[in-house]
Amino acid sequence: MGLVALVLVTMQTFDDLLAIACRQPEPQRLLLVFASAELPADASEAQRSAFQRGEGGALAPVLCVDKRAEEIVDFRSLRLESELTGLDWHILFVGALPGRGGHPPNSDEAVQPLQMMVEQIKSGRIAQFLAVDRDGELVQLQAT
Repeated sequence: MGLVALVLVTMQTFDDLLAIACRQPEPQRLLLVFASAELPADASEAQRSAFQRGEGGALAPVLCVDKRAEEIVDFRSLRLESELTGLDWHILFVGALPGRGGHPPNSDEAVQPLQMMVEQIKSGRIAQFLAVDRDGELVQLQAT
C-alpha cells in the first residue's frame, strides 16, 4: 500500500509520519482505520481480568476514512475530528496510497484498498500497517 517507503525513516509519532508523507515525491492518500478494543464473548476469566487492566482483547474497526496527507493538519486535529463521530476508538491503523505523475489518488481509488485494510485488521493481519495510540504515538502491537 505504499507505506513501506514511509517506514524507512524512523518515526515516533503520527505527526512524524504526516511530515514524511507530505515530503514524498508523489502525493500520498492516507488510509485511516480507527479500531476499538473488544473482549470476545468466549473470553476466559484470565482474559477478562487482563482486559480490565487494559491488556489484550481484539481490535475491531469502528471508523475508516481516507485523506490526502495535506488535508490533515496534525494528529490533534485528526483526533478531534474523530471524536465528533461519537465513536470510541483505541488504536488508529495507517496505510498509504502513493499518487502518480504528481497527482494524488482520489477517494474512489481508495475505496477498495481501504475495504481490504478493514478486512485485514478484522482478521488480525496488521503487521503492514502503522499503529497509533490516542496520544499520537506509534506503537507496536503484539499478538497474544
